[in-house]
Amino acid sequence: MSYLEYNTKFVPTGLRKVLYLNWPLVLLLIAVASFGFLMLYSVAGGSSTPWMAPQMKRFGVSLVVMFAVAMVPIWFWRNMAVLTYGFCLALLIGVEFFGSVGMGAQRWIDLGFIQLQPSEMMKIALVMVLAAYYDWLPVDRVSRPQWLVAPLVLIGLPTMLVLIQPDLGTAIMLSLGGGIIMFLAGVHWAYFGTVILGGVGLVATVLESRGTTWQLLHDYQFRRIDTFLDPSSDPLGAGYHITQAKIALGSGGWTGKGFMQGTQSRLNFLPEKQTDFIFTTLAEEFGFVGAATLLALYTLIIAFCIVSALQNKDRFASLVTLGVAATLFLFFAVNMSMVMGLAPVVGVPLPLVSYGGSAMLVLMGAFGLVQSAHVHRQR
Repeated sequence: MSYLEYNTKFVPTGLRKVLYLNWPLVLLLIAVASFGFLMLYSVAGGSSTPWMAPQMKRFGVSLVVMFAVAMVPIWFWRNMAVLTYGFCLALLIGVEFFGSVGMGAQRWIDLGFIQLQPSEMMKIALVMVLAAYYDWLPVDRVSRPQWLVAPLVLIGLPTMLVLIQPDLGTAIMLSLGGGIIMFLAGVHWAYFGTVILGGVGLVATVLESRGTTWQLLHDYQFRRIDTFLDPSSDPLGAGYHITQAKIALGSGGWTGKGFMQGTQSRLNFLPEKQTDFIFTTLAEEFGFVGAATLLALYTLIIAFCIVSALQNKDRFASLVTLGVAATLFLFFAVNMSMVMGLAPVVGVPLPLVSYGGSAMLVLMGAFGLVQSAHVHRQR
């Protein structure tokens, strides 16, 4: 019996669960969110409005949601996986009929107090349902072709619905996130090699379709590819965003210009400085040291998730924990690659740092699942 178990065996179950929470992980999440608060205060010119104050309130609510999810046994969330997936799929279909349009895409459902983005919810619902599927499926059947149909359909349906909105970035993250769960569950690597080869062929087909009657991407998405390949070809048009982002990143140097001293953001050269491009503001004001610190915090969060998953004897709990870690990785890896010019601009927020409600609430709820798996694991 461990010291903690010995000293809490007479404590009420609810309070014991609180003590069993992965508190270092909680502190890391708060630290990352604090980076966001500082940056939102800076880009607003030293004001808590219009971004920092609402973001802090949303994070407070999200923190409560995380604790509430953590207190519920992980087996309950396993039983709710299919229902959650079905609910999110219904919301994605509902977006096509009742969704509100913003920035040229129909992605949100207006609930009055929040603009709900069902595609964000689907990222975690997909992790849950795939983890539940592979928890139910015997290990010796994982790589058999007939048992790959169901997970491919589960991944393909929401991916296609999100592409219709259109939201290429989220569609890519859904497909990659689902593929990672399949790989972690033990699906043979040869399948992934085949998919990669098919992906190369698909990219070639997409590029070939440009300007034809069967064009597979929207014109603005092709412009993003052009911008990615050569931002200087249109520095005041399609390449403006990434050009200004690179200027901000480079001007930060090792230690940055100082808090609230970033000229690119203060003079409004940076686009979407409170959302997708907030990392460039951080790099300009705090330099390489600040950017590396944030990256180290993300890395520590993933490390704690991996350790927790390895210690867990429940297959569903382990897969969910690793799936949430993979989702977080995809979020910050795609965002940072995008603003540094290493990937096309696809509109993916920086987790817990970019301004926004849906992404933060869903991600903190996902870490509630991680905490539930940690709290209710066999000891």
